[in-house]
Amino acid sequence: MTSLPFTPKNLIFLVIFILAGVFIASVAPSIEVAWVCAILLLTIYLFAFEIVAVDIAAISIMVILGLTSLFAPWMGLNAGLVDNEVLFNGFASNAVMSIIAVMIIGAGLDKTGIMGQVAAMIMRFGGSTEKRIIPLISGTVAVISSFMQNVGAAALFLPVVSRISSRTGLPMSRLLMPMGFCAILGGTLTMVGSSPLILLNDLILNSNANLPDGVEKMETFSLFSVAPIGFALITTGVLYFIIAGKFILPSNKNTQTEGGSTMQYFKDTYGLETFELYELVAQADCDIIGKSVDEFEINNPLRVIAVNKGDGRRVGAEGVDRHTAIEAGTTFGVLSSGKHIEAIAQSRKLTMKPSLDVFSDSLSQVKAGIAELIVAPGSSLLGQSARDVWMRKKYGLSLLAIHRGNEIINCQSGGDIRNEPFETGDVLVVHTAWENLARLEKDRDFVVVTTEYPHEELRPQKVTHALIFFLITLGLVLFSDLKLSVALLFGAIGMVLSGVLKIEEAYQSVSWKTVFLLASLIPLGYAVEKTGTAAWIAQQTLSVVGDMPIWVIQLAVAVLATFFTLVMSNVGATVLLVPLAVNIALGVGANPAVFALTVGIATSNSFILPTHQVNALIMGPGGYRVPDYMRAGGIMTVLFLAVSLTVLNLLF
Repeated sequence: MTSLPFTPKNLIFLVIFILAGVFIASVAPSIEVAWVCAILLLTIYLFAFEIVAVDIAAISIMVILGLTSLFAPWMGLNAGLVDNEVLFNGFASNAVMSIIAVMIIGAGLDKTGIMGQVAAMIMRFGGSTEKRIIPLISGTVAVISSFMQNVGAAALFLPVVSRISSRTGLPMSRLLMPMGFCAILGGTLTMVGSSPLILLNDLILNSNANLPDGVEKMETFSLFSVAPIGFALITTGVLYFIIAGKFILPSNKNTQTEGGSTMQYFKDTYGLETFELYELVAQADCDIIGKSVDEFEINNPLRVIAVNKGDGRRVGAEGVDRHTAIEAGTTFGVLSSGKHIEAIAQSRKLTMKPSLDVFSDSLSQVKAGIAELIVAPGSSLLGQSARDVWMRKKYGLSLLAIHRGNEIINCQSGGDIRNEPFETGDVLVVHTAWENLARLEKDRDFVVVTTEYPHEELRPQKVTHALIFFLITLGLVLFSDLKLSVALLFGAIGMVLSGVLKIEEAYQSVSWKTVFLLASLIPLGYAVEKTGTAAWIAQQTLSVVGDMPIWVIQLAVAVLATFFTLVMSNVGATVLLVPLAVNIALGVGANPAVFALTVGIATSNSFILPTHQVNALIMGPGGYRVPDYMRAGGIMTVLFLAVSLTVLNLLF
């Protein structure tokens, strides 16, 4: 941002936040708590109203905490709120190093083409509609997240969502938030799905040692004790986005959906109106059975660019042969106009699929599209036609139009442009796989005009290496006591050393905005804990509801855990609140184990701000703003509290 957007609305809320800070300072037990509360209010204000970008806001807060060491005497402090020696420890924290590693591992798996296959499989079952794709993606990520770190599951599926977005035209902003939220919810499905639940049994055992005489010891929870709660939360999350998604999810433009503007250019320039991709299936009673692809094209205004006769997909160069005989059950990928395709399907007794299915991966925007080439002076093609040179089979080019001087010849205007002899300077509009176009950049017969296309270099030959390192890493995460960041970095460096990724590609795969956002907020969480601010806020909140019904007190504990997990680590919030919740439960005659589990579950209720690792991870690729999280996450937070507490009390 180039300027600070201090609108009248923002200024009004600034005054409100300042007044709130003055009030808190007047009741705070110490000057340290007062200053930390003021910085907390400033952080929330900067995030909520996007005065600056969230990563800049986070870095600014970190710098302010560092400056308190310099200005401590003027602030009434004996020392800075955070020691400058540990101010930058967030950049070397387990969480930040883990998120860097999972981004690299995800990029490595994507580079081998595995994620493309997963995306194709999801699209095969989910088609291209939000209401079918969202449950498939979100449900899959939620299950994976129940056995590994939720940020790892989300990072693993980022390239899958990116590919699905590019192939369906759905903006990533419509898919990433449901996926991210369900990755967080999946952490409540098992006792190893999130760090707070992993810690919970140890904290319960510690609390048992301090229970008064005569009080029954709390039992620890088994692996799937929380499964009904997690299942209810995941189901709620999926239904929430299916029902309310069109109202709460933004439709941000992204690079995957820019294909429409490119197609508009070709429509306007070459008269290729409503030229789209379709899939047709030849039935047993079709009148084209026994004919060749060439005969099918000559008599119909379309181009066959892919064929599957049940023996594999044939696309592009060395794929579609014009002499290929058409059999019953043959599936075609064709380019044609909407006004022609239905008539062709009806007259030829072909079945037209509602969306790409068999060729959803091969003909996706990241793998193929429309391009422009110029016939170069001295080209060996001069005087020959597309049919003469077997253009589709030899070069992988399906000719759609020729632009010659002021004349435009296209395949929709009648005739057969494939018999038109090429002349110097002819601009050829073709459909091609990007890998074929990349090869033609070195061919002296053509000058490739289209340069902005995905120059993707997949390494399918490295799939074994990638899977080996991924599975070893997964094993280290699940079955060893190795620190999470070390286990994940093993997989990340394995991707580089085995040649799955080049080191430059590994660096490029990391979202540094996410890294700085998370690392810069860690000192704030440290200050909240160290100064006693968290304990004071908890005590003040619970003193207000101490005489109310047990369910209200339990709700207050859950709300406190939700608040703390937004401004500090969920592990810190759990360690702080579990002993407090156990003592409160004993004081009001409630089940202390249920109150402890309430904290363990509620620390996953982190949707309102992009401070959770998963939310920070998807913020950049989804083009989200803080108000997007507040709008969608605010409702999700309330649903989380209602569903989790209801199911928890029904179970226990």
